[in-house]
Amino acid sequence: MLDISPLLLLSTLVVFLILIAVLNSWLYRPLLAFMQKRDEDIKRDLSKVGSNDSEIKELLEKAESIVMNAKLEAAALREKVIADAKELAESRIEAKKAALASEYTEFEKSLEARGEELRRELLADIPAFKDALKLKFSQI
Repeated sequence: MLDISPLLLLSTLVVFLILIAVLNSWLYRPLLAFMQKRDEDIKRDLSKVGSNDSEIKELLEKAESIVMNAKLEAAALREKVIADAKELAESRIEAKKAALASEYTEFEKSLEARGEELRRELLADIPAFKDALKLKFSQI
């Protein structure tokens, strides 16, 4: 019935062992080497990611400190500009006050001169007023 041939069995065993040896050298070893290299690359990348996290945190802290310093400088500059503007405005106000004070004193002097001139004119016209009054009283 079933006849086992030792020669065929031996040749099948030899072919099987040769196939295993060929597959081992051409397929399994390169595949295992590739998988081991991939695992090492993944571990290396993960360690880099961990170190990148610390670098990113450092860079973020540095950026935040730069932004904070810039805000402080901007606030100081803003206050300086405001102080300079106030000082300029006060100096202009003082200059305008001085100019107005001098104009006011000039106006007072001209007003006094005009008042004095009107007084002299009225004193000069007093005899004419007296004559006019006498004339009116005489008509009544």
